[in-house]
Amino acid sequence: MMVHACLLAALLARQAVDPSPVTPENILAGEVEVQRPMDRGASAQNAPAATEMNAESIEAVQRGLRFLASLQNDDGSFGRGRFAKHVGITALCGLAFMADGNLPGRGPYGEVVRKSLEFVLNHATETGLLATENSHGPMYGHGFATLFLGEIFGMSPEDGRVRDALVRAVDLIVNSQNEEGGWRYNPVPYDADVSVTICEVMGLRSARNAGIKVPRETIDRAIAYVRGCQNGDGGFRYMSSMGTSAWPRTAAGVASLFYAGVYSDDSIDRGLQYLLAMAAPDGGGPMSEAHYFYGHYYAVQCMYLAGGDRWSNWWPRIRDELVQRQSDEGGWIDYQWGSAYSTAMGLIVLQMPNRYLPIFQK
Repeated sequence: MMVHACLLAALLARQAVDPSPVTPENILAGEVEVQRPMDRGASAQNAPAATEMNAESIEAVQRGLRFLASLQNDDGSFGRGRFAKHVGITALCGLAFMADGNLPGRGPYGEVVRKSLEFVLNHATETGLLATENSHGPMYGHGFATLFLGEIFGMSPEDGRVRDALVRAVDLIVNSQNEEGGWRYNPVPYDADVSVTICEVMGLRSARNAGIKVPRETIDRAIAYVRGCQNGDGGFRYMSSMGTSAWPRTAAGVASLFYAGVYSDDSIDRGLQYLLAMAAPDGGGPMSEAHYFYGHYYAVQCMYLAGGDRWSNWWPRIRDELVQRQSDEGGWIDYQWGSAYSTAMGLIVLQMPNRYLPIFQK
């Protein structure tokens, strides 16, 4: 078992806020079956490098966290309008606060995380599905919520409720994988797309990191499906049938391979080249505003996991771009999905150098 030393340091630094005792046993994570090679993510140690965070990005994060906390509903959920009481958005918001080192009941935003967790657990069904009754295409939210529970359990493995919900959530993912090896909107093994598949793969990886058993066959089939969605230009199409490449789904495809345990592969190299050509921040490519936060949420993870020059060149550009795009209120705007979603995504990206979340640690 590996102690997440950086999280321990962060929590110890918060003792003035919450004097509850912190011990290594409280934040152990499960052994990882497949370790990332040292040459991948070589620039990504478990603490920010001196040049990764600057005064502007640190202030942007703090403003963003304050704004996001103000959006939490009384029942612990996040999301408004057509995405009200959304399990997936609530999970992403919880992850945004955890990326600052907060845990349920611990840290400046520990209560926000605790309420988020309670909302997710309250919507864990007997089937294992994590969703509210009015969810449309619930596997998106289920994947994000499984990731959230995996990160919670990896840091606080003593919570039996979290483990039970996480195990059932993983079982549902495994049992709803289709014949091609992917997943789609509903928990039935019919069709699949890259966008939903990455959500499930990240949920499975987080659960496995936390010590929950995930069948190797499930991962192998997911790898085969994702590879089958890559076009000749290195980009990824939405489904395995014919289709055009797009940078957000390419980021999702490359991230899927990384989190499935593929670290050195021609598919990854070609996908990264496509991202560099089509979506480099600060005007370095013909970037589209469509799915901006979704795309950069996965793209920054791709570059982080690739490490080396890819990370060191990509990171400061997306960091500075997000700081410039922050609203006066402290959040980020997405007119389709709402400010809770876009602000959570922006904060997770900006806090990548913290490496507090187990899934982002070496």
